[in-house]
Amino acid sequence: MQETPRYGVIGCGMMGQEHLRNIALLPGSEVVAIFEPDGQMRRLAAQFAPGAAMVESIEALLAIPAINCILIASPNDLHLSQLETLAAIRPLPVLVEKPLFISPADTHRIAAFRERYPAPVWVAMEYRYMPPVARLVAEADAATGGVRMLTIREHRFPFLKKVGAWNRLNRRTGGTLVEKCCHFFDLMRLILKSDPVRVMASGGQAVNHQGEIYGGEPADVWDNAYVIVDFASGARAMLELCMFAEGSRYQEEISAVGPAGKIECLVPGPARFWPDDLGPPPLAQVIVSPRFPKGPRAIPIPIDPVLLDAGDHNGSTFYQHQRFARAMARNGPVEVTLEDGWWAVAMGAAAQHSAVTGESCRVDGPTGAG
Repeated sequence: MQETPRYGVIGCGMMGQEHLRNIALLPGSEVVAIFEPDGQMRRLAAQFAPGAAMVESIEALLAIPAINCILIASPNDLHLSQLETLAAIRPLPVLVEKPLFISPADTHRIAAFRERYPAPVWVAMEYRYMPPVARLVAEADAATGGVRMLTIREHRFPFLKKVGAWNRLNRRTGGTLVEKCCHFFDLMRLILKSDPVRVMASGGQAVNHQGEIYGGEPADVWDNAYVIVDFASGARAMLELCMFAEGSRYQEEISAVGPAGKIECLVPGPARFWPDDLGPPPLAQVIVSPRFPKGPRAIPIPIDPVLLDAGDHNGSTFYQHQRFARAMARNGPVEVTLEDGWWAVAMGAAAQHSAVTGESCRVDGPTGAG
């Protein structure tokens, strides 16, 4: 396409507004129009993209000639149908928030979409672009001699309030291990350079959202889980999730270990949640610990304060849009493909099923993708 992005945005809730703030920091990029049904979210979005037209439908958005790409940041259960609308009307390059879809029953629809969609589709996996995580990914093989064990721990705050409480209901999110944890399953495949073959999980609702009712439905999202994944390469990975641990110094801790040593990264949570009376928020860091000779080495990973203020993901949303713009300008390939997004959902859905049934589950990835 060889153009700078001129976005049409579908969905401008909390995450959509983070996207708007970061697009505004990219020279040349522009938000042309926004479709957001909720009045309050429209008003907030207008503050971050004052030049954008507010339209009443996806069809009206796609009718605007100036738009040359789409950002989808709507609730999870809408992503697939909105992608299908693009395919039917005007298939532009698209950056679609995770998860790509929410139910294994919809894999045939994703397969059909992939076969007929002619434009690039980039699945938004912001965690790949957090600077400390990106540093770990880049150095993991050299530091470990080949990763054989990978552990990801997220100890964080409960689910935030969203429009219509959509993120409290499994039928709209896909379940916590799809909604929240597809990020981590994507990182596992990225770091291990292998596809999963078996998933075992235990999870549930222990503390948060108990007794909450929305439209007659009880909140059924989970707030904690353990997940173990076996990979085709023989490597193993584990996820530990706790969503009632916002008192932690670090929100994400990732550890990769191999025959030569270990590499870790420590990632603080959103700076806006760090109490002022505790002083400056913690600094992200990477720690490299060789086996021979012993001697752990901590590497601070400073992040531009402007980027920290623009969102809750340690600058990653900015870097993601920067790379998306570069791919558009150079007609280059996307970095997070439909296949990546599909695998992440498949792993999350298998983990949800394993936790419910007590059985380990095979993981079937995209047709023709491994």
